[in-house]
Amino acid sequence: MNTQTKITQDNLTANDAHTILVEGNNRFVQNLKALRNLKEQVFQTSEGQYPFAVILSCIDSRVPTELVFDQGIGDIFSVRVAGNIINEDVLGSMEYACKVAGSKIVVVMGHTKCGAVTAACNHVELGNITPLLQKIKPAVVAVEANVSKMNDKSIEDVAVLNVELSIDRIRKESSILSELEKEGTIEIFGAIYDVSTGKVIFL
Repeated sequence: MNTQTKITQDNLTANDAHTILVEGNNRFVQNLKALRNLKEQVFQTSEGQYPFAVILSCIDSRVPTELVFDQGIGDIFSVRVAGNIINEDVLGSMEYACKVAGSKIVVVMGHTKCGAVTAACNHVELGNITPLLQKIKPAVVAVEANVSKMNDKSIEDVAVLNVELSIDRIRKESSILSELEKEGTIEIFGAIYDVSTGKVIFL
């Protein structure tokens, strides 16, 4: 599979980028891999990069973004932080990826059995983890309001809602990304990765 170039990136639509990710994950689930010469991709990208997507995901070791979507060097910007939370630095990274570097899709990807989400649901407080978990709390509060007691299902509901609220924040707090989406230049999507199956479900 060829390395992304300025020409291939320019010719991609946001919908094309979405399709590439879906097809890549399908290969991953089937334990297939596109043929790539990674060493050659290192050489080809040494003078510049033209990723087609920026993906915000959790730091969880079971969710290696490039592998999950069967992508190579130079294909995606990977932003990783516990709980796939949104902050100013994450937004700035996404704005750079899309406005400056030309990426066509923004994906916020949570996952099942997320330790950060579980910790937020259990109201854990510990050092710098505390303010990080506060960014997940709006999803926790919303789900808690509809259940008598948090259980495994409601924790997974928090993970999904956390993704959806993160997308809302992107649109509200980044005029650059919001405008690019309205123009049809990019798409902004949420997704959940199932750590048991390897499948990505786009929300």
